[in-house]
Amino acid sequence: MSQTSEQPHGLGRVVGAGFMGTTIEYYDFFIYGTAAALVFPQIFFPALGTAAGTAASFATFGVAFLARPVGGLLFGHMGDRIGRKATLVTTMMIMGVATVLIGLLPSGDSIGVLAPILLIVLRFCQGLAVGGEWSSAALFVVEHAPEGKRGWYSLAQTLGTTFGLLLATLTFLITGLAMSDASFVSWGWRLPFVLSAVLVAVGMWVRLGVADTPVFKEAMARAADAKAAKAPIRELFTHQRREVFLAAGSVLMWLSFFYMGAVYLTNYGTGVLGLPRDTMLTIQFVAIGGCIIGQVVGARVSDKVGRRKVLLIGNGLAVPWAFVLFPLVDTGTAWIVGAALTVTLFVVGLSNGATTVFLPETFRTSYRSTGTGVSFNIGSVVAGAIPPVIAAPLLASYGSIGLSVMLGLLAVAAFVAVIAMRETSKDSLYDAPAVVPPAVRPNVPA
Repeated sequence: MSQTSEQPHGLGRVVGAGFMGTTIEYYDFFIYGTAAALVFPQIFFPALGTAAGTAASFATFGVAFLARPVGGLLFGHMGDRIGRKATLVTTMMIMGVATVLIGLLPSGDSIGVLAPILLIVLRFCQGLAVGGEWSSAALFVVEHAPEGKRGWYSLAQTLGTTFGLLLATLTFLITGLAMSDASFVSWGWRLPFVLSAVLVAVGMWVRLGVADTPVFKEAMARAADAKAAKAPIRELFTHQRREVFLAAGSVLMWLSFFYMGAVYLTNYGTGVLGLPRDTMLTIQFVAIGGCIIGQVVGARVSDKVGRRKVLLIGNGLAVPWAFVLFPLVDTGTAWIVGAALTVTLFVVGLSNGATTVFLPETFRTSYRSTGTGVSFNIGSVVAGAIPPVIAAPLLASYGSIGLSVMLGLLAVAAFVAVIAMRETSKDSLYDAPAVVPPAVRPNVPA
């Protein structure tokens, strides 16, 4: 069976489902980050004061990253046992319900300590959902794509993530411009959360209308692969334990730069530099364009020169840039801050564009969903949850150079991890029959 057997109109719907669904999922995920930077300290932690309230707010943001490995394992297992499509529908439903409930949640002044407790529970549910979403959506598109163009087609999922952030930023920007600061803090911030119900309904309709991947269907048709799929996590750590941790390490740079740039710097710009909220949101909106360009370049070039080369270039550029970023941002000049953030997100996009196809190619079909989900979400905890939380104490103790050192070390770690991995762009995603010894399988991830 060939991956090119997918009919063009069917592949178009797959691409649309991957892009639209991921956009909606990450819109829901990122509006939390924007709200955490702008209003959650006052809404849910009013008794803690500004500094402690901000730290607590970003801590709840980080709760989702603790949930992501659990979601990656849970929905990875589901994807390997039941199918990629079923996982995508389930994660979207969980994300949608949790997001709307956050928008309806009473403030800390109304229900006291119960407000932050419920917020943490709902954020944990968001983390579970997005933990399964990234890997499942990546697999769904990559396993449908023609050989030689998997990087290009994986852009559907990659760009969906970025457009989710773009939509979240635009929604908050419009909401903030349309009302006074008092109204925005009082009730306006809730609108992006509640309105996500409409987007989720559209996304569910699109995802329910596509078939599962031909690669997964063929794997399930084989008795040996079906047997292996009954315990994907055991198979994964039996055969590709090393790849799990290397793959987790390979994403440390772009995830840390992304969340520091897209979430933490929004609070840094308004709280430390004194830039107006709408100015920082506008800067972020423009800078996301740099990320989109980087993603397109990274995905396209990875089909031509390989995934590892693109990741090594991205991680290599990030090391010196970590020490340039904050001196530029600390000027407090809006256009310089915007330029610095745009370059940061371009470097993020370059590596992100290659990662979306690189991680699924690294693991065998029978546990590919589990392997991709677990490895990506381990990296997400280290690079997405920890940096924004420890940024405030690092800044207080060492100034912005402390933030630069942290980002530089993560970039070095990612560079080393990619060096230790192998190129996958020429591998087939179809597992060879089980009777062929793994050591002599041609074009199969080992």
